[in-house]
Amino acid sequence: MSKSELSSIVETSSDTAQLISTDDASTSNCAQLNNLSTDQNEDDEIQGSHGVRRRQPVQKIEPGSLNILSAKYESLDYDTCENHLLLDEERKRGYTFVVWKDIARWFIVLLIGVITALIAFTIDICIEEFSNIKYKQLKKSVDKYILLDKLYIPYLLWVLTNISIVFIGSMLVAYVEPVAAGSGIPQVKCYLNGVKVPRVVRIKTLFVKSVGVITAVVGGLAGGKEGPMIHSGAVVAAGISQGKSTTFNKDFKVFEYFREDHEKRDFVSGGAAAGVAAAFGAPIGGVLFSLEEGTSFWNQALTWRTFFGTVVATFTLNFALSAYHGHPGDLNYSGLLNLGKMEPFSFQFYELPVFILFGVIGGLLGALWNHINYKLAIFRIRYISSPWLRVVEACLVAAVTATCGFLMMFLLNDCRPLGEDPTKVPLQLFCADGEYNALAAIWFQTPEASVRSFLHDPLGSYKPVSLLVFVLSYFLLSTWTFGVAVSSGLFIPNLLTGAAWGRLLAIVIQYMLPSSNINPAKYALVGAAAQLGGVVRMTISLTVIIIETTGQISNALPVIITLVVAKWTGDFFNEGIYDIHIQLAGVPILPWEPPPLTHNIYASEVMSHPVFTLRTVENVGHIVEILKLVSYNGFPVVDPPLIDEAEVPTYKRLRGMILRSQLIVLIQNKIYNENANTTWSNLNVDMNMFRKEYPRYPSIDELDILDWEKTCTIDLRPFMNPSPYTLPHRASLPRLFRLFRALGLRHLPIVNDVNEVVGMVTRKDIARYRVWRHHCHMGMEELLLSSEI
Repeated sequence: MSKSELSSIVETSSDTAQLISTDDASTSNCAQLNNLSTDQNEDDEIQGSHGVRRRQPVQKIEPGSLNILSAKYESLDYDTCENHLLLDEERKRGYTFVVWKDIARWFIVLLIGVITALIAFTIDICIEEFSNIKYKQLKKSVDKYILLDKLYIPYLLWVLTNISIVFIGSMLVAYVEPVAAGSGIPQVKCYLNGVKVPRVVRIKTLFVKSVGVITAVVGGLAGGKEGPMIHSGAVVAAGISQGKSTTFNKDFKVFEYFREDHEKRDFVSGGAAAGVAAAFGAPIGGVLFSLEEGTSFWNQALTWRTFFGTVVATFTLNFALSAYHGHPGDLNYSGLLNLGKMEPFSFQFYELPVFILFGVIGGLLGALWNHINYKLAIFRIRYISSPWLRVVEACLVAAVTATCGFLMMFLLNDCRPLGEDPTKVPLQLFCADGEYNALAAIWFQTPEASVRSFLHDPLGSYKPVSLLVFVLSYFLLSTWTFGVAVSSGLFIPNLLTGAAWGRLLAIVIQYMLPSSNINPAKYALVGAAAQLGGVVRMTISLTVIIIETTGQISNALPVIITLVVAKWTGDFFNEGIYDIHIQLAGVPILPWEPPPLTHNIYASEVMSHPVFTLRTVENVGHIVEILKLVSYNGFPVVDPPLIDEAEVPTYKRLRGMILRSQLIVLIQNKIYNENANTTWSNLNVDMNMFRKEYPRYPSIDELDILDWEKTCTIDLRPFMNPSPYTLPHRASLPRLFRLFRALGLRHLPIVNDVNEVVGMVTRKDIARYRVWRHHCHMGMEELLLSSEI
């Protein structure tokens, strides 16, 4: 039976086990597999015994559905395989090694903070310098051709400049590394949750992400550089902590002991936090972001190391930027997003309803933003899937963005005295001498500088009509931009949109209450927090990030009230933008808590059964046959049959668990028993044999296995995990869920009362049960599994 035939028969997870006999005859194996193919192609809905709507697998699935899990995503295994090799290695090491290992962890975190900060420094300087060159040249063109009544020339120059710059970044994303698109936060969130997203922490991804974000911001798109820094920090952490680069096939022979999924996860968590710290100058906010949004595991030691990494990243970037700007030692450049120091707000009790109103508006606009972006994402999945179309779309967005900016500057005559100019490139346009165009000042600078302008410019710096048009246009542009084939984030666009409508509402309040003393910075900041919170649905970490960025803890209460209300309001309509994109990708992510109303669902209903099993001493040819026949990643090891048994039974007592990667390494290194007198202790075997291949193991088809080798046997007992986590078949789904969520398991054998294997549960088996909420209604559905996403 071919792999494609097997895949069409078994509509289940790529690491979910199915039935195989302990006999190594391939004909009987295939016959048993054929018996599992009944009713696999029906598209009927049936009612399960526990009341959940169960959908049968279908052949063709409409792209863009939120009710699909993708079979292409593998799980990470955060459970340490404590086999005999590892235990023997640990016994030989003394206290000195324990101290060295702990020191190495802190040193790695130090390197992560420094390198992440240097990458942020490079990105920031490139964006600043290239943007200054671009907007100065555009200003010269406008000043020159406005006198000749040929403004179409600077307009075309603006459009072509945007397209040319964005084209470079989009080509890199579309053709070199598609996973570098967007901010990367959903992918990092999935990785920390326990899902192996392909190519998400590669060096090539970091290069494309860094170059792509520069081209996106300099190209004038409604995106920011702060979100991608979180992904960049995660990639830096993943690369440094392993002491090797699989992209360049280079092993530096350091940090081998950390080449495990759970160790790598902790460093990636610290790297993501360092990225937040470098982006916003918020070391505490970075720690809280990593805890709130991503990490599946946390303890006090990890907290301290992560905080150390964020402080190092903040200090390194601060020192580098201050030296670059000619003020070495003057540490006033704590992050890429510099909102400027804000004065403490004075707010009264009667203003609390105003902050709640801002939160409601932010939640509603955030839900609308997410809905529009969701519809656009579905359209892209269905009709803009090819790389060249994605590049065309990115260039189109760049052209439309320039067009919107030009039309607003040209049609809205919003002139202000030149002394109030907040930018380095004031543009007179049609204004009188001594005045500048306020909208041109907003468009002819980076989005970060525009946020500062809305926060610090005095009341009356912008006309209400100008703000309204800007909010509408930039709101739509930002929804369109997030998801195109460029590397950019959504933090800055939403902060800019929220600051604009916050300032607009401040003007409205001033008009309604002329006697009140309105502080536009207060309402602009609250509006920015409300808009961003309504989109991403973050509360704790975002509050601390805003406080650290603005340098005023006294402004915390309005921000907290606004963010909480924005989250509650937005959750009433849909989920956060990151969760929406994760669902669109079909990633089997596990939420914090098990689905409610599932205590009547048992492991016997969730598990895949029967299972592929291996004997404690197994024939090499049989192992090779199984590995070629299926793509499953974990196999229970059971007792061998008794010699006097006339027929081999299907089930045997569980002795351990062995992974596909371990079997491949054993066969690759020819750890065979050629005769009964050969034992594993006579072979040159240690844990470094497995660590050397981590994380990219060769496929079974790449190994050269001779016919005589297939007659040999492998004693799996020294290499398997002799004490895997198991659960009885009567365990409930919430108990299964908590075990997977807390321990980061990849496989969980289900046993009967006499410890015989009766089934296997994987992450996808758990993740397919999902609760849906719509307005005041709630229910549960069982998701489909597909390999088409």
